Amino acid sequence: MLTSRSIFSPSKPHSPHARCLLQRLHPSISVRSCGYSTASKYNKERPEVHPVISVDAHTSRSWATYIIPAAVMGFVGLAAFVHYNDERRAVLKGQGSTSVNVVQGPVIGGPFALIDTEKRIVTEKDLRGNWTLLYFGYTSSPDVVPEQLQIMSKAINILESRHSVKVRPVFVTIDPQRDNPSHLRAYLKEFDPRIIGLTGPVAAVRQMAQEYRVYFKKIEEDGNDYLIDSSHKMYLLSPNLEVMRCFGIEYNAEELSQAILNALQKTAH
Repeated sequence: MLTSRSIFSPSKPHSPHARCLLQRLHPSISVRSCGYSTASKYNKERPEVHPVISVDAHTSRSWATYIIPAAVMGFVGLAAFVHYNDERRAVLKGQGSTSVNVVQGPVIGGPFALIDTEKRIVTEKDLRGNWTLLYFGYTSSPDVVPEQLQIMSKAINILESRHSVKVRPVFVTIDPQRDNPSHLRAYLKEFDPRIIGLTGPVAAVRQMAQEYRVYFKKIEEDGNDYLIDSSHKMYLLSPNLEVMRCFGIEYNAEELSQAILNALQKTAH
């Protein structure tokens, strides 16, 4: 190992070019360089001695050579691992035909006690034993709810006529102050008499909406009128009341019926 001892020999001086080349090839070697200048009086060359370069840089350089790449590789590996897990968790629309998209995360659903259009008490136990398509809305909706009820009715017809599959449609109002049993019965009859309408006290409706993670908010307008901003979600419930799929407003009747059929076929195996 080379130390801080000078490798300069007075009898064989290094030229500036050779000294530069040597330091470039061996940056850790201590070099005492010697140059020459012309004396003004005797016109003779005399050496100019430069300070010795310390070899401590060799030690710090060797440590940095291993530590820095190791840190970079560790960071890259961690980032790749996180990205891989994110991709595994992502579920895109249209992939439901190959797997049942079970809603993950907090438990969705729970016990409830509401009133149907015949003023009979209905609980979650009355939904057991049948596949159920559950939708939360309100009768005074100007456009979204009527459209969703039409899609629900058409999807149920497709499942029954083409595949002999029965799914019970249930409509839960999120505006029980205006949607009493008689009003709800008349409203749903215009779309499909098979749709079961549920209403009840404000506290009971709000509790059920919270259990199914349904967002809604009253928006006041002029006078005593108001609209309701809602998430407009449909849930497919298994006979055991497990939420098997959640559908948004982007589905039409054909897509909705096919997605429901796929879910039923997957659970049958």
